[in-house]
Amino acid sequence: MAETVHQENNEPTAGGQEKTFTQAELDRIVAERLGRERAKYEGFDDFKAKAEKYDQMQEAAKSDLQKAQEESAGWKTKYEALDREITARNIRDKISKETGVPADCLTGETEEACKAQADAILKFRGDKPKYPNLPDGGEPRRGSGGGSSSPWAGVAEQLGAK
Repeated sequence: MAETVHQENNEPTAGGQEKTFTQAELDRIVAERLGRERAKYEGFDDFKAKAEKYDQMQEAAKSDLQKAQEESAGWKTKYEALDREITARNIRDKISKETGVPADCLTGETEEACKAQADAILKFRGDKPKYPNLPDGGEPRRGSGGGSSSPWAGVAEQLGAK
């Protein structure tokens, strides 16, 4: 679209004076220029609506095969995530049985990572906790208990609480 450019003559007139514009003339010039700019963008909303309609038609035109392929890709992604989770859980259970460290304490995804975590936990824990020796070997007593001959009296002595 060709645009005709209308320029006002700002050169001095024969009398040596510059041409001056009144406020009304300036308003008219600005209004004409704005009108030309607005005319460039007339129908923009129509084009935008048509573009949205075209996108909707493209989506509706997809074949059933394309839709099935997209759905399949989504399910494949979910399956792979679940498979990784199950594999990691099985590795943690295996390392837990081998080392005695609870599976809930292991967070690794690979066997090597879980073994390293289990070793670190075992190193931190040190030796297994030691329990006090009971004079009767920890066997429950039958009959009346109490008094100073109670198996707990020996435990109290061993712990230093006489």
